[in-house]
Amino acid sequence: MLFDRVSVPVAVCDAYGAVLLANPEMAAECGTTPGRLRGRDVLELFRPQEATQVERIAQALRLRHRSRYQVSVCWEGPGGGERFGELTADPVSDTVEETPALLVMLRVRGEREPLGEEPVRVAPVEARILALLAGGATTARAAKETGLSTDGVTYHLRRLSARWGASNRTELVARAYALGVLTPGVWPPGA
Repeated sequence: MLFDRVSVPVAVCDAYGAVLLANPEMAAECGTTPGRLRGRDVLELFRPQEATQVERIAQALRLRHRSRYQVSVCWEGPGGGERFGELTADPVSDTVEETPALLVMLRVRGEREPLGEEPVRVAPVEARILALLAGGATTARAAKETGLSTDGVTYHLRRLSARWGASNRTELVARAYALGVLTPGVWPPGA
């Protein structure tokens, strides 16, 4: 079948996003076979980066607009790393009155390496300093809260910056969140 020979990841979905047919390239991106994708929701396989994109597309399809729609997505690649790219959906049908199916194509933009199994470890005093900085504390306030001198706080911040390759305090705090040292969604910040 010609569909199976297309070198780009492609699937045909119903108007609600359920996969009706997928080529081997699309299945390989999901780490499975084409038959196992049938009936799966394409937006569960490929996580949209912006929910508003999906809502606008759903509204346009309900109004029977026939445009090409793009959604920025990420997914777990076959090697375990997180991949990111774009899904393009084109409504297709034999007649204008028919509810269109969606021809979905995937463009892979890149991959982030899987994080190591070993969690990032920092000393309790370093975690406390990072939490204070994330909450807006100055070096002097962090020193007072931790019982260190301002030079002691600066010493720990320099060590962490060198270890994580952070060029400033904002980047250092961002990396602390990304590495799981600071807990996201908690205020005041905590380690």
